[in-house]
Amino acid sequence: MASSNGYKLRCSIPGHEMDVRGLTAFGFPEGAFVSVSRDRTGRVWVPNSSPDNGFTEMHCMSGHSNFVSCVCIIAPSETYPRGLIATGGNDNNICVFSLDQPQPLFTLKGHKNTVCALSSGKFGTLLSGSWDTTAKVWLNEKCMMTLQGHSAAVWAVVILPEQGLMLSGSADKTIKLWKAGRCEKTFTGHEDCVRGLAVISNTEFFSCSNDTSIRRWLVTGECVQVYYSHTNYIYSLAVFPNCQDFVSTGEDRTLRIWKKGECFQTICLPAQSVWCCCILPNGDIAVGASDGIIRIFTEAEDRMASAEDLQAFEDELSKATIDPKTGDLGDIKFEDLPGREHLNEPGNRDGQTRLIKDGQKVEAYHWSVNDGRWVKIGDVVGGSNQQTSKSVMYEGKEYDYVFTIDVNEGGPSMKLPYNVSDDPWLTAHNFLQKNDLNPMFLDQVANFIINNTKGHVVGPAQPAGGDPFTGGARYIPGSSDDRPGFGADPFTGSGRYIPGTGPNPSAPVGVADPFTGGGAYSSAAIRQTATNIYFPKTDGVTFEQANTTQIIAKLKELNGGAPQEHKLSEEILENLEKLLASVCGPVSSELSPNIQQINLLWKASHWPEDIVFPVLDIMRLAVRHPQVNESLCGEAEGVQLCNHLLSLMRPEGRPANQMLALRTLCNCFSGRHGRTLLMAQREVVLSRAADLATVCNKNIHIALATLVLNYAGCLHSQPDLEAKAQCLSVASRALETVQDKEAVFRLLVALGTTVASDQTAKDLARSLGVNSQISKYSSVSDPSKVGDCCQLVLKELQ
Repeated sequence: MASSNGYKLRCSIPGHEMDVRGLTAFGFPEGAFVSVSRDRTGRVWVPNSSPDNGFTEMHCMSGHSNFVSCVCIIAPSETYPRGLIATGGNDNNICVFSLDQPQPLFTLKGHKNTVCALSSGKFGTLLSGSWDTTAKVWLNEKCMMTLQGHSAAVWAVVILPEQGLMLSGSADKTIKLWKAGRCEKTFTGHEDCVRGLAVISNTEFFSCSNDTSIRRWLVTGECVQVYYSHTNYIYSLAVFPNCQDFVSTGEDRTLRIWKKGECFQTICLPAQSVWCCCILPNGDIAVGASDGIIRIFTEAEDRMASAEDLQAFEDELSKATIDPKTGDLGDIKFEDLPGREHLNEPGNRDGQTRLIKDGQKVEAYHWSVNDGRWVKIGDVVGGSNQQTSKSVMYEGKEYDYVFTIDVNEGGPSMKLPYNVSDDPWLTAHNFLQKNDLNPMFLDQVANFIINNTKGHVVGPAQPAGGDPFTGGARYIPGSSDDRPGFGADPFTGSGRYIPGTGPNPSAPVGVADPFTGGGAYSSAAIRQTATNIYFPKTDGVTFEQANTTQIIAKLKELNGGAPQEHKLSEEILENLEKLLASVCGPVSSELSPNIQQINLLWKASHWPEDIVFPVLDIMRLAVRHPQVNESLCGEAEGVQLCNHLLSLMRPEGRPANQMLALRTLCNCFSGRHGRTLLMAQREVVLSRAADLATVCNKNIHIALATLVLNYAGCLHSQPDLEAKAQCLSVASRALETVQDKEAVFRLLVALGTTVASDQTAKDLARSLGVNSQISKYSSVSDPSKVGDCCQLVLKELQ
């Protein structure tokens, strides 16, 4: 039975030896929850049938070598029907446990600093946030993606119900929305470190911050409401099932319950830091604090603690000591404080604080609307909190503070410089590393910094540069180009040389190769059989078309108008013409390209960017030849070739060069040395290529799709899940902007090739929302190969 008097204590659980840093509800058994602590353990608690409505420890987990910071539940699966428990710690690891044993089933390694946030999604995906400034996506014991873009610790992560959408909150004061591994949006508004995130629905979420505010956001980017009530850092949030009301906890020693957008109730605790909270299935609230105690609060009268226990909790609270340096109480002037008679006047709102003078003591009281009285929350000790704006010099630099830290009794003291705009945890971590001190001191030093810098206002964030993921504040070529015909033909003029074009061979009838058959490809024969002719496609797709006469003519024309220092000699032109003839004809010893020709090609490829495209076209055709492939893509030269092509592919580059660099990379896959080179350089090549999806040029899009397809083909029989994850991510992101049907088709084949015969890749594709993203192509009939291939990919992902 619910009480009209709000939430009251149900029970206290003194199960941990140190701070309780994380809590989460657990579906098995019913009503259970999991806690994690600085004492390096995780514990599962189940409700017992005793008269005190308490909880019993059912399971204790240990596996971390340092503090445990966060916890989440991985949903039940066929393999683990009761689900799994994931914990993150200061040892940089994630441990995953079952209820069957105290040791981890497996440990996920990859972060380079404390793992401080975890969230789980569909199909077993796990998202982690770390002080190393990254978030990582994990599936089946493997890291699938690393989300990079924050400039400080990632304190909070959450996976939204919408497949493929993830959020991260950071000490850099921003929140980022990620889709398929790419930052889609950056939310700004908080004035200090973002500490917690909580999902409201597919389209909304909450955030909380050290700036003492809670914000409600739309995933489209708008902040629709800001909530104020806390007086210090806010550490955690949890949302009630009605997706409107929520709870929050923080450094001001309180749990606050919010209903209909207002702070409905404030519950003060006898511990300075209330680190975490979660809502249990019956609506009760669990909170964990720095005193190592878990407390459960309920609004159901039949589950409330006895009158004796409620009084004991209030007595414990009244004996707490409050340091005014925390800033929670403002600047205290003893002589101006009223006496005890001031408590005869009722408060104005729940949780209002009143200080009174009792002899030589200062006492703090909270107004309880539910009880209609002032409740003592502790004695105030120490002096007033007067802020200074003086800077302190240390090693030639100005700091807001320079603390003297005595770590070892009798040992030398150490200086710790600190600015109020810094992250105290990262500052503490760097201080311990610099002085070769035990990381066990981390929380102690960080809390020392926090407690000695409270109440100081951090200045506004410095303007950041362009977002490296979203492209904000940077030029995107083609987005505002109004030159006629630009994008379709980068070299204007009828009858002029256009790289990569040429007469299309007539398409064979029936089940032809869907890549070379162009738009004339017929799928009639497919519909009569169940054969999948599209994927997996493991042989490389190359760009073969060439009009050698026009290429050489354009090369000579541009050379004639080139600046003197860039002019190519007649000998060089002749060698390039011979090279082109030898790589475009049948492979024979008489016409094989020689090393001099290959070296001249490499040198000519560094021509000025406005005239280099015919040289790139020769290179595109040349790398198909085994000898050129070995020479340009070999161990010594390969990385130089890769870097040169990537420089031509930068987003602000020329579309013609971008397209030809992409096509050259695609053709490198035709030789063993080229494949080896590109597999070794996969991460940087695909990352740079993915940025070109924003260029409005269908030829670039087709080349990009072909590159992803060639990578997918090489990875098909390999167990490299992180590489496959990148292919899925790039293909998925490209499909959001690519319109050309041939490019869409090749991306669909790449997706099919990546997930074929690989259950983990299928699970990841589903978790990224690939199904819903591509379903619109299943009805495409012109060309029909797009619809046919899409249906086969969807079938794979069922």
